[in-house]
Amino acid sequence: MDITCIAAVTGQAIAFAKCVLQLRTRGLARLHGSKWWRGRTALAVLLLCNALVLSSTNNAEAQCTARDVLQNQLARKTVPFQPSQRLVTSANVVPVWRTIATGTYPDSLALRNALSAIGCGVGGLAAEILARPAFIVNAGKADIELLAVSAAELGVQGETAALRQIYAAAQQLGFALAPAEIGPQLRLQYLDQPIGEFLIIGMEPITTWTGDPVILTVANGGAGLILIGQEGHDDVRISTASRFIFVRSDRAQPASLSRRSF
Repeated sequence: MDITCIAAVTGQAIAFAKCVLQLRTRGLARLHGSKWWRGRTALAVLLLCNALVLSSTNNAEAQCTARDVLQNQLARKTVPFQPSQRLVTSANVVPVWRTIATGTYPDSLALRNALSAIGCGVGGLAAEILARPAFIVNAGKADIELLAVSAAELGVQGETAALRQIYAAAQQLGFALAPAEIGPQLRLQYLDQPIGEFLIIGMEPITTWTGDPVILTVANGGAGLILIGQEGHDDVRISTASRFIFVRSDRAQPASLSRRSF
């Protein structure tokens, strides 16, 4: 048991003891005199205190519900991202959208547990590829700069375009695919995401157990923060207004655009 776990358990125990003491002081737990611990009254007191402590703990840990997100946005005075209407000429001129830490968890299971701990939703496809052997995490801690651009900003024409076409346009401008770990890590570290925003991780697709390629999307559809998976076939059509998360090619991780043939 690590220090964090010990601290959490100790904190809950102290809160429980305080609850019982307060109830006893107020006379709510002394219906049987010196034998107040016995019988149904004692059981009711214990259950009440336990419920209060757990409720307080859950409220403190939850950060991904719609209410929590709104509170984060108000506290941080988050300004919704305004995409540029200009065409991108090179990845080198695109400002860093966000820097996130990677390699902070030993494996994908620990990442999945971290998402659950703060109440972030994980869709079925996303959960499946997080459990696949092809999903790997960075062996060492590293900060990665992320770039956010839409397919239209990359110069892709039309209302929709094939994923292959979008990736090819990004490659030509100096962008690289992000490691798959970016998906859950961004979900964990982007707790003030505006409602209605869906960010597609520009990544090498990971196949499900049935062989279907999937890519990740970090989203806030209005019901809370979630990590979902979506079809990642080369010819899948995606709106050119959709925003993708890439890295610069000179900072690419093993899942680099240069390794993908279009």
